[in-house]
Amino acid sequence: MSSIAVVGLQWGDEGKGKVIDLLAKDALHIVRAQGGNNAGHTIVIEGREFRFHLIPSGIVYPHTNCYIGGGTVIDPKSLLSEIEELTKNKISYTGRLFLSRYAHLVMPYHRLMDQLLEKVKGTTAIGTTGRGIGPCYLDKVNRCGLRVADLLGTPTHFYTQLEKTLSFKNRELEKLYDHAPFDSASLCEEYLIYAEKLRSLAAPVEELLYEASKRKERILFEGAQGALLDNTFGSYPFVTSSCTLSGGICAGAGVGPSKIAQTVGVAKVYTTRVGNGPLPTELKEKELSLFPDHAAARELGTTTGRKRRIGWLDAFLLRHTICLNGVDSLALTKLDILDDLDEIKICTGYKKCSSFPVSIDALLAAEPIYEVHPGWKLSTRTIKSYGELPVKARNYLRRIEELAGVPIALVSVGPERAKTLWLDRFFE
Repeated sequence: MSSIAVVGLQWGDEGKGKVIDLLAKDALHIVRAQGGNNAGHTIVIEGREFRFHLIPSGIVYPHTNCYIGGGTVIDPKSLLSEIEELTKNKISYTGRLFLSRYAHLVMPYHRLMDQLLEKVKGTTAIGTTGRGIGPCYLDKVNRCGLRVADLLGTPTHFYTQLEKTLSFKNRELEKLYDHAPFDSASLCEEYLIYAEKLRSLAAPVEELLYEASKRKERILFEGAQGALLDNTFGSYPFVTSSCTLSGGICAGAGVGPSKIAQTVGVAKVYTTRVGNGPLPTELKEKELSLFPDHAAARELGTTTGRKRRIGWLDAFLLRHTICLNGVDSLALTKLDILDDLDEIKICTGYKKCSSFPVSIDALLAAEPIYEVHPGWKLSTRTIKSYGELPVKARNYLRRIEELAGVPIALVSVGPERAKTLWLDRFFE
């Protein structure tokens, strides 16, 4: 197995960071292909927590080469801040971190417009991170965006392109939002400083990955966010601004689909989401009180710190996202969070729905059909192998596997690397 893609099967925050960290140990190349610093992966190494937003989390392994693909959108200030954290933690990135020149730049006016638009929407706001990701992708589609290639060209070229874009961005700010315009000269000066700091990272990422694939070197494609946040197939309009499916990884990294040998789907053994939008299996207040609190359950957003909404496992949704991604095997996370529950529910379908709802109204109105499973009432946090799990926990996992229609490859029982129960070794 020379290449594996890891994707989220819910609304993001499924624990992909840990799964990617586990697989990165045996990979040579790690690739991030979409999204921006609105996404985040948290990994725990020997009691220390590391948070990544743009840089592939595989950077913690000294043997890896890490790539930020052309399908991403880059806030240079945020990326440089992450690089500073690497230096602070004595993680070398020189000659190991590569940035595609095709990636688009998140500019200050993108962040401002993101926040202003959310404010205007009021109660109909999406609940974005306010990082400017959506407006940046909008400019990309409108063919008026700025790319890393522009930033790293001559100062005159960058200034000309920026001034052209600001000529109508400023009108939009003034006329629609009654907001002061941006000054092109000062903005250009700021970004040219970033250019000099990022210049050494720029590389022909697409060609490097193609050559690595020809040599059959192990490549790990690191998905961001989750399938139900995909801007085409997600719970639209409560979605992100990029393609979060396995197909989006191909497009964002600039690799052909034949270059990905296996797709691993990551899901929690329950369901969560951050921000507004539907969550059909969302827990009632009484049910929520039976779960550990958000801090103990590690259910605070990596990027924003917001509390995640929590629901029972939605297997109907899971079957749908497995279909969209062509998933070959499952990585299930956070089994330990269910340890103290008397009973656990699984949603097997929605009333009056033969297929997964497309319209937002239908999804908001969806009534889950539940089956109830007895809790195991034993700690799984010290379990070392799948066979040691309580029988009721194994029964619960087997039922998920039956409903999903694909095999479970690993089960996570805590954030640390060692707290992983392997049923399959992917690269082997």
